[in-house]
Amino acid sequence: ICKRPVKMIEVKNISKSYGKRLILNDISFKANYGEKIVIVGRNGCGKSTLLKILSGAMAPDSGSMNYFGKNPIKDAGVFKNDCGYLPQENPLIEDLSVLDNLRLWGYDRNKPDEVLLEQFELGDILKQKVSKLSGGMKRRVSLASTVIRHPRLLILDEPTAALDIYYKEDIAGWLGRYQKNGGIIILTTHEESEITGANYCYAIKDGNFIEIEAANRSIKNILEEIKNH
Repeated sequence: ICKRPVKMIEVKNISKSYGKRLILNDISFKANYGEKIVIVGRNGCGKSTLLKILSGAMAPDSGSMNYFGKNPIKDAGVFKNDCGYLPQENPLIEDLSVLDNLRLWGYDRNKPDEVLLEQFELGDILKQKVSKLSGGMKRRVSLASTVIRHPRLLILDEPTAALDIYYKEDIAGWLGRYQKNGGIIILTTHEESEITGANYCYAIKDGNFIEIEAANRSIKNILEEIKNH
Protein backbone atom coordinates (compact mmCIF):
# COMPACT_ATOMS: atom_id res chain seq x y z
CA ILE A 1 0.00 0.00 0.00
CA CYS A 2 1.42 3.38 -1.01
CA LYS A 3 1.05 5.81 1.86
CA ARG A 4 0.62 9.55 1.30
CA PRO A 5 3.76 11.48 2.27
CA VAL A 6 3.71 13.15 5.66
CA LYS A 7 2.97 16.85 5.34
CA MET A 8 5.59 19.16 6.79
CA ILE A 9 3.01 21.67 8.04
CA GLU A 10 -0.17 20.39 9.70
CA VAL A 11 -2.68 22.76 11.27
CA LYS A 12 -5.67 21.19 12.99
CA ASN A 13 -8.87 22.71 14.37
CA ILE A 14 -7.48 26.16 15.17
CA SER A 15 -10.14 28.36 16.76
CA LYS A 16 -10.01 31.91 18.10
CA SER A 17 -12.60 34.26 19.56
CA TYR A 18 -12.50 37.92 20.58
CA GLY A 19 -14.98 38.09 23.40
CA LYS A 20 -18.19 36.54 22.11
CA ARG A 21 -17.19 36.94 18.47
CA LEU A 22 -15.86 33.75 16.85
CA ILE A 23 -13.09 34.77 14.43
CA LEU A 24 -11.66 31.38 13.44
CA ASN A 25 -13.66 28.16 13.62
CA ASP A 26 -11.78 24.84 13.47
CA ILE A 27 -9.30 25.89 10.78
CA SER A 28 -7.33 22.94 9.38
CA PHE A 29 -4.93 22.54 6.46
CA LYS A 30 -1.65 20.89 5.44
CA ALA A 31 1.33 21.86 3.30
CA ASN A 32 4.45 20.15 2.04
CA TYR A 33 7.83 21.33 0.84
CA GLY A 34 7.64 23.64 -2.17
CA GLU A 35 3.95 24.46 -1.74
CA LYS A 36 2.19 27.81 -1.47
CA ILE A 37 -1.07 28.39 0.37
CA VAL A 38 -3.01 31.58 -0.26
CA ILE A 39 -5.70 32.87 2.11
CA VAL A 40 -8.24 35.42 0.95
CA GLY A 41 -11.30 37.15 2.40
CA ARG A 42 -12.79 40.47 3.41
CA ASN A 43 -10.85 42.85 5.61
CA GLY A 44 -11.50 41.89 9.21
CA CYS A 45 -12.48 38.32 8.42
CA GLY A 46 -9.64 36.82 10.48
CA LYS A 47 -6.80 36.42 7.95
CA SER A 48 -4.26 38.41 9.98
CA THR A 49 -5.36 36.71 13.19
CA LEU A 50 -4.71 33.32 11.63
CA LEU A 51 -1.24 34.33 10.45
CA LYS A 52 -0.39 35.69 13.89
CA ILE A 53 -1.31 32.32 15.37
CA LEU A 54 0.66 30.44 12.71
CA SER A 55 3.73 32.58 13.44
CA GLY A 56 3.53 32.31 17.22
CA ALA A 57 2.64 35.98 17.72
CA MET A 58 -0.74 34.99 19.17
CA ALA A 59 -2.02 31.88 20.93
CA PRO A 60 -5.11 30.05 19.64
CA ASP A 61 -8.01 29.24 21.93
CA SER A 62 -7.84 25.63 20.77
CA GLY A 63 -6.29 23.44 18.10
CA SER A 64 -2.82 22.16 17.30
CA MET A 65 0.07 22.73 14.90
CA ASN A 66 2.91 20.51 13.76
CA TYR A 67 5.85 22.09 11.94
CA PHE A 68 8.50 19.76 10.55
CA GLY A 69 7.66 17.10 13.13
CA LYS A 70 7.63 19.49 16.09
CA ASN A 71 4.92 21.21 18.13
CA PRO A 72 5.64 24.96 17.89
CA ILE A 73 3.08 25.82 20.55
CA LYS A 74 5.12 23.88 23.11
CA ASP A 75 8.52 24.62 21.57
CA ALA A 76 8.70 28.32 20.64
CA GLY A 77 12.14 27.76 19.13
CA VAL A 78 10.41 26.26 16.11
CA PHE A 79 8.87 29.65 15.30
CA LYS A 80 12.25 31.36 15.71
CA ASN A 81 14.35 28.87 13.77
CA ASP A 82 12.02 27.68 11.03
CA CYS A 83 9.58 30.54 10.38
CA GLY A 84 9.80 33.96 8.81
CA TYR A 85 6.80 36.17 9.60
CA LEU A 86 5.88 39.41 7.84
CA PRO A 87 2.94 41.18 9.51
CA GLN A 88 0.64 43.57 7.70
CA GLU A 89 1.83 46.50 9.81
CA ASN A 90 5.37 47.86 9.58
CA PRO A 91 7.63 45.76 11.89
CA LEU A 92 10.70 48.01 11.53
CA ILE A 93 12.14 50.41 14.11
CA GLU A 94 11.75 53.82 12.50
CA ASP A 95 14.62 55.58 14.29
CA LEU A 96 17.20 53.00 13.25
CA SER A 97 18.95 52.69 9.90
CA VAL A 98 18.08 50.02 7.38
CA LEU A 99 21.30 48.17 8.25
CA ASP A 100 20.61 48.26 11.98
CA ASN A 101 17.11 46.92 11.39
CA LEU A 102 18.52 44.08 9.29
CA ARG A 103 21.05 43.30 12.03
CA LEU A 104 18.25 42.96 14.55
CA TRP A 105 16.79 40.23 12.34
CA GLY A 106 20.07 38.37 12.01
CA TYR A 107 22.08 40.14 9.30
CA ASP A 108 25.86 39.96 9.80
CA ARG A 109 27.48 43.06 8.35
CA ASN A 110 30.87 41.36 8.64
CA LYS A 111 29.62 38.78 6.14
CA PRO A 112 27.55 40.85 3.70
CA ASP A 113 24.84 38.93 1.87
CA GLU A 114 25.23 40.58 -1.51
CA VAL A 115 22.50 38.43 -3.07
CA LEU A 116 19.98 39.60 -0.48
CA LEU A 117 20.97 43.25 -0.87
CA GLU A 118 20.78 43.03 -4.65
CA GLN A 119 17.50 41.12 -4.72
CA PHE A 120 15.73 43.69 -2.55
CA GLU A 121 17.75 46.65 -3.88
CA LEU A 122 18.94 47.75 -0.44
CA GLY A 123 22.60 48.52 -1.09
CA ASP A 124 22.09 52.25 -1.61
CA ILE A 125 19.81 52.77 1.41
CA LEU A 126 21.59 50.78 4.14
CA LYS A 127 22.63 53.91 6.05
CA GLN A 128 19.27 55.69 5.75
CA LYS A 129 16.87 55.89 8.67
CA VAL A 130 13.74 53.85 8.13
CA SER A 131 11.64 56.91 8.98
CA LYS A 132 12.96 58.60 5.82
CA LEU A 133 11.89 55.78 3.49
CA SER A 134 8.78 55.54 1.36
CA GLY A 135 6.13 52.93 2.12
CA GLY A 136 7.37 50.71 -0.70
CA MET A 137 10.98 50.90 0.50
CA LYS A 138 9.92 49.99 4.04
CA ARG A 139 8.09 46.96 2.68
CA ARG A 140 11.19 45.83 0.81
CA VAL A 141 13.29 46.13 3.98
CA SER A 142 10.61 44.26 5.93
CA LEU A 143 10.59 41.45 3.38
CA ALA A 144 14.38 41.23 3.44
CA SER A 145 14.31 41.06 7.25
CA THR A 146 11.77 38.24 7.10
CA VAL A 147 13.87 36.01 4.83
CA ILE A 148 17.30 36.91 6.19
CA ARG A 149 17.71 33.66 8.15
CA HIS A 150 16.51 31.52 5.21
CA PRO A 151 13.57 29.97 7.09
CA ARG A 152 11.83 26.84 5.79
CA LEU A 153 8.40 28.46 6.20
CA LEU A 154 7.35 31.99 5.24
CA ILE A 155 4.17 33.46 6.71
CA LEU A 156 3.38 36.66 4.85
CA ASP A 157 0.49 39.08 5.42
CA GLU A 158 -0.08 40.89 2.11
CA PRO A 159 3.66 40.89 1.27
CA THR A 160 3.45 43.07 -1.84
CA ALA A 161 1.21 45.77 -0.35
CA ALA A 162 2.60 49.27 -1.05
CA LEU A 163 4.98 47.96 -3.72
CA ASP A 164 4.86 49.28 -7.28
CA ILE A 165 4.37 46.86 -10.19
CA TYR A 166 8.12 46.53 -10.80
CA TYR A 167 8.94 45.47 -7.27
CA LYS A 168 5.87 43.23 -7.12
CA GLU A 169 7.27 41.33 -10.10
CA ASP A 170 10.73 41.15 -8.51
CA ILE A 171 9.34 39.85 -5.21
CA ALA A 172 7.13 37.37 -7.05
CA GLY A 173 10.23 36.06 -8.79
CA TRP A 174 12.10 35.71 -5.50
CA LEU A 175 9.18 33.88 -3.87
CA GLY A 176 8.91 31.59 -6.87
CA ARG A 177 12.57 30.60 -6.54
CA TYR A 178 12.16 30.14 -2.78
CA GLN A 179 9.25 27.80 -3.45
CA LYS A 180 11.15 25.82 -6.12
CA ASN A 181 13.95 25.32 -3.61
CA GLY A 182 11.49 23.63 -1.25
CA GLY A 183 10.31 26.57 0.85
CA ILE A 184 6.73 26.64 2.10
CA ILE A 185 4.74 29.87 1.75
CA ILE A 186 1.52 30.82 3.53
CA LEU A 187 0.27 34.26 2.57
CA THR A 188 -2.75 36.51 2.49
CA THR A 189 -3.31 38.66 -0.57
CA HIS A 190 -5.72 40.57 -2.78
CA GLU A 191 -3.51 40.06 -5.83
CA GLU A 192 -5.03 37.75 -8.44
CA SER A 193 -1.58 36.74 -9.75
CA GLU A 194 -0.60 35.48 -6.29
CA ILE A 195 -3.87 33.60 -5.96
CA THR A 196 -3.80 31.77 -9.28
CA GLY A 197 -0.27 30.47 -8.74
CA ALA A 198 -1.02 28.85 -5.37
CA ASN A 199 -1.14 25.11 -4.72
CA TYR A 200 -4.09 25.69 -2.40
CA CYS A 201 -6.39 28.65 -1.92
CA TYR A 202 -8.76 29.18 0.99
CA ALA A 203 -11.25 31.91 1.78
CA ILE A 204 -12.32 32.80 5.31
CA LYS A 205 -16.02 33.54 5.76
CA ASP A 206 -17.78 33.69 9.13
CA GLY A 207 -14.73 32.08 10.69
CA ASN A 208 -14.75 29.07 8.38
CA PHE A 209 -12.30 27.91 5.71
CA ILE A 210 -13.64 27.55 2.19
CA GLU A 211 -11.35 25.79 -0.29
CA ILE A 212 -11.30 27.49 -3.69
CA GLU A 213 -10.80 25.17 -6.65
CA ALA A 214 -8.03 26.07 -9.08
CA ALA A 215 -10.50 26.70 -11.91
CA ASN A 216 -12.33 29.32 -9.84
CA ARG A 217 -9.42 31.49 -8.71
CA SER A 218 -10.14 34.66 -10.59
CA ILE A 219 -11.24 37.44 -8.25
CA LYS A 220 -14.69 37.41 -9.81
CA ASN A 221 -15.14 33.68 -9.31
CA ILE A 222 -13.78 33.75 -5.77
CA LEU A 223 -16.23 36.45 -4.75
CA GLU A 224 -19.07 34.47 -6.30
CA GLU A 225 -18.02 31.26 -4.56
CA ILE A 226 -17.74 32.99 -1.17
CA LYS A 227 -21.13 34.65 -1.69
CA ASN A 228 -22.81 31.32 -2.47
CA HIS A 229 -21.15 29.35 0.30
